[in-house]
Amino acid sequence: MGIPVLIIGKSGSGKSTALRNFDEKELALINVINKPLPFRKKFESTINTDDYMVIMKKIFNTDKKSIVIDDAGYLITNQFMNNHSKVGGGNAVFNLYNDLGDKYWTLIEFVKNKLPNYKIVYFNMHEDKDDFGDIRPKTIGKLLDDKVCIEGMFTIVLRCMNDNNKHYFTTQSSGCDVAKTPLGMFEDKEIDNDLKMVDTTIREYYGLNEREDNKNDKK
Repeated sequence: MGIPVLIIGKSGSGKSTALRNFDEKELALINVINKPLPFRKKFESTINTDDYMVIMKKIFNTDKKSIVIDDAGYLITNQFMNNHSKVGGGNAVFNLYNDLGDKYWTLIEFVKNKLPNYKIVYFNMHEDKDDFGDIRPKTIGKLLDDKVCIEGMFTIVLRCMNDNNKHYFTTQSSGCDVAKTPLGMFEDKEIDNDLKMVDTTIREYYGLNEREDNKNDKK
């Protein structure tokens, strides 16, 4: 199975900037809202789309081991904005929210159950604060949050932070957010804003390079 990783943070906290140390040929990028990257490097394997079927086909067929769905939360937002005025009211509204949740859930499950076990897919999402001050991935309202607890589908959730122009990831919850990583994966609660380093650490922790070597030996 593939490994989905959730990255949350405010706009400008460095979620996209964290990709900077990947080689241009090393990463597959799904650019959901066709937004320019905050650095000059261009990844050769890039598509601009918010179509779930196109995304699933791309991440399944790509030979890249590391994949980023940048601004993944806009998969939900775009679908909502393109359809909410068409559905009317009553049960149709609930059906729309059900469809929003179903499609996002299906994408995460696709990563977990259909991809080779050496692929890692990073979901970059904005964060939101609820009425109790808890910070979690930003979606489209309580109806969707009640249907799908997005962060609960991930073993690894990193929070992207910006403090006095210092960009970093947090690896464990502060008590009011959903950051979490497996025991012993990272020694520090705060680590560099470097997704390449994170990718390397995850692969070493789970022995993903060994899994790929075993796959190649069987060919």
